[in-house]
Amino acid sequence: MKLTKYLLALTPMFLFLTTGVFAGDGGNAGHGLDLRNLDTSVKPADDFFQYSVGGWVKNNPIPDEFSRWGSFELLRDNNNKTLQKIVEATLTEKNATKGSAKQKIGDFYATGMDSAKIEADGYTPILDELKQIDGLKNKTEFIKFLAQQHNAGSGALFNFFSSPDSKKSDMVAAHIYQGGVGLPDIEYYTKDDARSKEIRERYIVYVTNMFKLTGVDAKTAAQYAKIVMNLETQLAKESNTRVENRDPVKTYNKYSISELKKNGKGFNWDLYFNEIMKKNPEYVIVFQPKFVKEVGTFTQKVSLSDLKVYLKWDVIRNAAPSLSSAFVNESFDFNGKFLSGTKALKPRWKRVLAVINGNLGELIGQLYVAEAFPPQAKERANSIVKNLLTSMGERIKGLEWMSDKTKEAALYKLSKFTVKIGYPDKWKDYSALNIERDSYYKNIKRASNWASKIDLEKIGKPVDKTEWEMSPQTVNAYYNPNGNEIVFPAAILQPPFFNQDADDAVNYGGMGAVIGHEISHGFDDQGRQFDADGNITDWWTKEDAEKFTARADKLVDEFNNFVIVDTFKVNGSLTLGENIGDLGGITVALNAFKHTDEYKKGEKLDGFTPTQRFFLSWGQIWAEYQRPESLKLQLKTDPHSPGRARVLGPLMNVPEFWEAFDVKPGDKMRNPEDKLVKIW
Repeated sequence: MKLTKYLLALTPMFLFLTTGVFAGDGGNAGHGLDLRNLDTSVKPADDFFQYSVGGWVKNNPIPDEFSRWGSFELLRDNNNKTLQKIVEATLTEKNATKGSAKQKIGDFYATGMDSAKIEADGYTPILDELKQIDGLKNKTEFIKFLAQQHNAGSGALFNFFSSPDSKKSDMVAAHIYQGGVGLPDIEYYTKDDARSKEIRERYIVYVTNMFKLTGVDAKTAAQYAKIVMNLETQLAKESNTRVENRDPVKTYNKYSISELKKNGKGFNWDLYFNEIMKKNPEYVIVFQPKFVKEVGTFTQKVSLSDLKVYLKWDVIRNAAPSLSSAFVNESFDFNGKFLSGTKALKPRWKRVLAVINGNLGELIGQLYVAEAFPPQAKERANSIVKNLLTSMGERIKGLEWMSDKTKEAALYKLSKFTVKIGYPDKWKDYSALNIERDSYYKNIKRASNWASKIDLEKIGKPVDKTEWEMSPQTVNAYYNPNGNEIVFPAAILQPPFFNQDADDAVNYGGMGAVIGHEISHGFDDQGRQFDADGNITDWWTKEDAEKFTARADKLVDEFNNFVIVDTFKVNGSLTLGENIGDLGGITVALNAFKHTDEYKKGEKLDGFTPTQRFFLSWGQIWAEYQRPESLKLQLKTDPHSPGRARVLGPLMNVPEFWEAFDVKPGDKMRNPEDKLVKIW
């Protein structure tokens, strides 16, 4: 399982508009804003989210196959149609050269779409693995099988992967990260609130039903489910919370192999490393030392029979989406309907496309770029990025709370930013990956094993700075602290974020704020702890660090008070980095926009001033409507605040917004002086 350390992205996870919805036609075609999205019955000073997108929310109910519906989902769904066209075209290539992109994509897609074969196969694709587990004779064989599963992408017990060494960022190191649980957050195993209890109860039913689908009798399946819950709870109790895992200093623990053996006593690390990479790494970066200690204790004290049940569950739950409909539906009932509130399963082509996209991302990306990304889009986006970097420099120079010494270091880090736009200069090599038209599950396993092999072969080698962590067709963007780089895949350079036909106000309020968001990640509570070369280094004076923390704490307090659904609130500590990114993104983008002719002329368009259009653009990129279950899950697990809070929270601190929409002291959209947050 490849985990990207401290990758700071714009949107939740990497999964998830039609241009017409946001680009507008009713009297303002080409301007980039659709006035029908507004709800003018609400005052901007009371609720700017409702004002800017209330009309859109009212007229765009969530489709049954989604738990959330908004600008990102619209764009991704529209993007999927382009990808579907590209992928399905490979099926008609009768003489595609063996090993070519079209052969691999076409054969992978064909096996995924062969529902008749998948139904007939039932759970036989995983039968050999289940039999292997039954045949394990001792814990030595348990560790060997665990390594085999890790090589196929499993996160059973813990995660082992390569990533840059955060104190020597030009070299790749081995990393160990907590894992081994099936619920989306470790606190669901330990908290006694009603929702957590309900999730645990439903999880036991889910595990029971899945075991029954593999031929296990009902009584034994129920016993197995209790074993799984007990073992995963043990692991959860020794895991860090999501907030604890946000600290890059405390989660950097460099262990020699002898130190790892001492701390993780009870687990045969020599055997594991020999199985997974044929040798011991020179050292390992451990994120959670107490969890590694638990790995040793867990392996030593848990009976072999219970460990077998645990491994079987890991195989079943990971394979379920690629097996017959009985497994797919059972998995969806728990993970989709119950946890997220989604009413209907996505059509097969979307599910298969998502899997292939995840495994052959840059292979599809090469075809996608040729189809959907004109060179002029890259040129204009690059121009805006340069303007935003200049703007960030201006903001840093003008900070009244930061000393000259820290400013100098901050400006140096900014000057060293690497910018990647559209697609990689060097594409990933897939030549060693074999894809056949025999079995969907086998193709997934082949791809996972290939990716794991590539990943682990990097350990001990220099970092390849040309690599991307997202494919070009990903609707997202990210900042990578270890590379001190901001990356904008081709797919996000579309409306409502970026529109070549729109005015500057819309593009700076949309894509400009997105770019500013990623730049600001280099200086948020996590990113500020990395230097210009991507190493964890304290380049701040003590006084400036204290001032930053005091300001960041105010932002934590502000977001802690956002009630989103029922009594569920935003976790200001978990979302702090993203909230700093949003506040910084708006501030930096607005500063850059002030240099444009449009801003200086101040002429109204569609009845709005340039500054008003800038803020409306920001509001409209976060247009979304979300099911209550999905919101509750997001508030627990996601470092991003829900869209409503992302619109309201930053703007409550921006004087230019108050001026643009006549927001007076005491209005809901204006923080009082003692709670005002100003960082970048």
